[in-house]
Amino acid sequence: MVKRTITMALALVAVLGLAGCWESTDVTVHEPGKYMGTKDPLLSQQASSRTQSLRQRFQLVQADR
Repeated sequence: MVKRTITMALALVAVLGLAGCWESTDVTVHEPGKYMGTKDPLLSQQASSRTQSLRQRFQLVQADR
């Protein structure tokens, strides 16, 4: 009886463990050349200050490489 309970518990753990590996196969199709993300606050700035801000942002992200 104990052996059967342990086997059932292990089977349940295995089934629940494999259920966590499931991934949705839905595909999201985006329009090419059209950005659908959140708005970038740097886009509202003037070109010169925007270029400087983008350069600083790039340096912060790429500094570890």
